[in-house]
Amino acid sequence: MLLKVFKNTVLFSIIIGISSLTFSCGNQMKSKAENSQLVEEENSSALHIISENQYVDSLSLTTAIEEKKSIIVGANRTESYLTLLKGKRVGVVANQTSVIFKKAYYNEFNRYHFTEDKSTYPNKPYSHLIDSLLNRNVDITKVFAPEHGFRGTADAGELVKDGKDTKTGLAIYSLHGKHKKPTKTQLEDVDIVVFDIQDVGVRFYTYISTLHYVMEACAEQNIPLLILDRPNPNGNYVDGPVLEKKHSSFLGMHPIPLVHGMTIGEYAKMINGEAWLNNGITCNITIIKVQNYNHNSTYNLAIRPSPNLPNDQSIVLYPSLGLFEGTNINAGRGTEFQFQRYGAPFLDKNHYNFSYTPVANFGSKYPKHENEICYGVDLSKVSAERHFTLKYIMDAYNHATDKSKVFNMSNFTTHAGTAILQKQIEAGLSEAEIKASWKTDLETFKNKRKHYLIYD
Repeated sequence: MLLKVFKNTVLFSIIIGISSLTFSCGNQMKSKAENSQLVEEENSSALHIISENQYVDSLSLTTAIEEKKSIIVGANRTESYLTLLKGKRVGVVANQTSVIFKKAYYNEFNRYHFTEDKSTYPNKPYSHLIDSLLNRNVDITKVFAPEHGFRGTADAGELVKDGKDTKTGLAIYSLHGKHKKPTKTQLEDVDIVVFDIQDVGVRFYTYISTLHYVMEACAEQNIPLLILDRPNPNGNYVDGPVLEKKHSSFLGMHPIPLVHGMTIGEYAKMINGEAWLNNGITCNITIIKVQNYNHNSTYNLAIRPSPNLPNDQSIVLYPSLGLFEGTNINAGRGTEFQFQRYGAPFLDKNHYNFSYTPVANFGSKYPKHENEICYGVDLSKVSAERHFTLKYIMDAYNHATDKSKVFNMSNFTTHAGTAILQKQIEAGLSEAEIKASWKTDLETFKNKRKHYLIYD
């Protein structure tokens, strides 16, 4: 769209294809005011009819935001779901990513990605969902927090304790501690549960396991679940070995590939449709759809989804470098470049010209090879493509001075979802040969996945 505004004149033109429309300056000012109001009000439009296990869409918006094709997350579409919460006692599953973006965020073309330094802007361009709902007089009775906690500061795998939010006074119940599933007692004073967490589309990223248990608890107590959907930054492809049932764990509960290519909302539909909940029960879900998003969209996160995914580079590389979590090789934890490098003291220092020393820091109290020099590869400045590759883990294995130190046996199998992958790497198969062994399982999954997609 070409927009040309003349000072002290009364018209502007919008050229789209062969169409041309002319408006007065007064209409232009009115349009701008209306657009701002739409953004301030979280860009909701019309509320469609909602029924069990359906998602909410809205009428097409003729605003500057839509013309720029800004992605509008489900949480921002408050007019589509506030009526569902009115007069209800609400439980919320949330963490630091559960935010509603303000007008400034969209007006600046979503340029606030991973900007956590308060000096960069006077006020954050978003408000937390909890604060926003409380300001709208929604009766929130409690909050449930996933791995890493409500504020997203706990280490990976660290048990999170129950507590109280210092700002709101709300009780917070951990879903990554003694209980990974809300208890019947915890849900006694809840009429509806809201789930709003940013995922990154990788099987062993545990937020989808939390989703499973929340759905199961809601189904058992006949409580509806409202999902505020968010884009999947790795949602443009499906790849990796499909999890074998015997290797199910909290790092992977379902027979899906390592990279599943679905949003939280789509994944919830699959959980129901494939009868993966206990005894085949289904959860009454309503999904608030993301606007202007499809599976080929590039989506940059504004807030790190967990302590060790600090930027877009780490999120793109995470599907591939995440496999190092099941090995004795450091993947950048204990540095400021988590999932943007890998190394170990037992990798060949004569082969690699890069080294670093992990130290305890935010997000990693006890990193692998703490205070030891690790030799390996820096990927922080490479042009990372959005796809899954085995070349990094194969490179590390092939250049280990002691190959017996690489794999952490059962832990690697848990991350890979199969014991075969380790054997294939150790046997010296090429990446192409290994990926060919997944082809049939991937095609089967993709055919199932089609039935649950909300976005193109």
